[in-house]
Amino acid sequence: MFFNASTERAGSLKIGLMGGTFDPIHVGHLVTAEEARQQFDLDYVIFVPTGTPPHKNEKSISLPEHRYLMTSLAVMSNPSFFVSRIEIDQEGPTYTIDTVRYFACGDDQGMELFFITGTDAILEIFTWKEYEELLRLCTFIAVSRPGYSLERFHEALNKSCPAMNNRVHLLEIPALAVSSTFIRERVALGKTIRYLTPEPVEQYIKKHGLYRTAR
Repeated sequence: MFFNASTERAGSLKIGLMGGTFDPIHVGHLVTAEEARQQFDLDYVIFVPTGTPPHKNEKSISLPEHRYLMTSLAVMSNPSFFVSRIEIDQEGPTYTIDTVRYFACGDDQGMELFFITGTDAILEIFTWKEYEELLRLCTFIAVSRPGYSLERFHEALNKSCPAMNNRVHLLEIPALAVSSTFIRERVALGKTIRYLTPEPVEQYIKKHGLYRTAR
């Protein structure tokens, strides 16, 4: 489902933003989004496939349109999930601050933004472009695996970015042994990826011959 910020906003909404290359999207991404939606009472979760991430070589990832369409196929059965083209339609490197600003432009209507990302990324937030503005515009949901120490996380956060501590909530998700890299490697080896990603995504990968060679 396509999310258009100018038409979907109406009144006070709690919106989760989940960025990623989604190359391909898998069940771990979907479980994370659903856990965040439920635990933080989000109205919607918007998946934002990256265009050209500043930290990755453009040639090392699949074409943006493939990643957008796979993500759309993966979320189509959940009415609370949307996909945005905001980053893949931009030329050149894309930055989180620009995406968050795009969705925050209707702040006068009471929209509350939650940015969903991993604990490792949160601890590096001070290296992100205009991170102080990010802290002002949204609350962060730091995704962790079972057994991750909340106390240790906040200690590390205090050292790396003290101003962020009251803007971060920890979300523990079920441990799932799946990653986009794992899926790509299995496809390259001719192995099944059934149940690792939604069936429509699996069929899309087969139809378009994606990931047949190892990266």
